[in-house]
Amino acid sequence: MKKITAVFISVLMIFCLVACGKDEGKQTMPVSSKVSGSTEDFNRRSLENTVPDELEYIPKEYKSPSEHPGTLEKLTYQTWESFSYEEHTQKLTKEAWVYLPYGYSEKQKYNVFYLSHGSWSNETTIMGTDKSPQPFKYVIDHAIEDGKIQPLIIVLPTYNNTSSSDSGDYSLALQLTDQFHNELVNDLIPAVEGKYSTYAENTKKEGLAASRDHRGFGGFSMGSVNTWCTFRYALDYFRYFMPMSGSYTADGEYMAGLVKESGHDWDDFFIFSASGTDDFAYSAFKAQIMAMGNVSDGTFRFADSETDGNMVFLEREGYVHDGTASDEYTYNGLRFFWNGQQ
Repeated sequence: MKKITAVFISVLMIFCLVACGKDEGKQTMPVSSKVSGSTEDFNRRSLENTVPDELEYIPKEYKSPSEHPGTLEKLTYQTWESFSYEEHTQKLTKEAWVYLPYGYSEKQKYNVFYLSHGSWSNETTIMGTDKSPQPFKYVIDHAIEDGKIQPLIIVLPTYNNTSSSDSGDYSLALQLTDQFHNELVNDLIPAVEGKYSTYAENTKKEGLAASRDHRGFGGFSMGSVNTWCTFRYALDYFRYFMPMSGSYTADGEYMAGLVKESGHDWDDFFIFSASGTDDFAYSAFKAQIMAMGNVSDGTFRFADSETDGNMVFLEREGYVHDGTASDEYTYNGLRFFWNGQQ
């Protein structure tokens, strides 16, 4: 796999996701519009579609069930073994979990966000299952209920291949995330968007490309690496990207070259990125983001809105590489994605 940052490679091998974190922090990337959690301020931000100048803490009450919960459904689909994918010699049956918002209706079209897990994890890690939901499922329920996030579909896939323990093997996980785009575009997205009501008029590649404005991909840690790989290989099918605490390369010119090769321009995508200052992946991750922002041709432009640019970096003082950080960053990113749509 090309261009993976050496620092991130060495430190992630000792990482195992734990549920701990600190309760204070701020961002350093300057953006222009401070937004509080009030309804009035949220409505203003929704109209302007701007990123707030600080990450919002997840309200404590959001960690408990809401009055209007969404549902989690298991989706089973067919794909192919990753290393021999192009030969189609070994068929695999895989599962993803799909979050449907409260009041989901086939008469309404929904944006879709594909959320990748990290190392030592699987498709149930982030939001859980219908029988055993994780707190982050409640967070999304509340955020949609309170109007902070538009009702959307969230897909929880796995890049695990022939074993549920694949993500625990660091070098293997790197290879699998680099190859996941094959399964994602050819098998998973058609399975999801052929079943649920989205903006895709059909699940052929032309239909998926035409609906890319309504599709996003994100992840934390190795899920962030998976996000960068999706940016590299599948920019034709996704507009929004949410990499968090997981770097891919320190070469901003290389990342700009990927955009040029894809035929897309600076205003065809938006990257919402976040990390914590005490996160072991922070330095390498921030270095990548800054290197991208320093590319002189304007491929990447820091801004707090899609009108002015295509990338923002937010950070939390004292946050580490854990589930608290992952949930909070994802919650904040989804408060921005698509909220400017009328």
